[in-house]
Amino acid sequence: MKAALDDMLHAPVRLQIGAFLLRADEAEFAVLRELAEVSDSVLSKHLSALSEAGYVSLRKAAREGRQRTWVAFTANGRNAFRGHLKALQAMMTAAEAQSND
Repeated sequence: MKAALDDMLHAPVRLQIGAFLLRADEAEFAVLRELAEVSDSVLSKHLSALSEAGYVSLRKAAREGRQRTWVAFTANGRNAFRGHLKALQAMMTAAEAQSND
């Protein structure tokens, strides 16, 4: 079976979120906002879409007297992101093979 790109993860902001979450248990909203260099509302929309797809979980927690949002991959989201990376790698390998011909 050929690996397929996942439209839910293909947007650049979502790729950045996924790449960060793949190597972290969870991340604070503000950290992801700075990483992606987007506004709160743009990041919120991306996280809402990923959450509705079952790819991330969102939790609210008080820290330093302020309410903060924490984001983590679900098992399904982590597997989907890994599959998306495999599809991208396969495309890159095929492109490199063609350029060497």
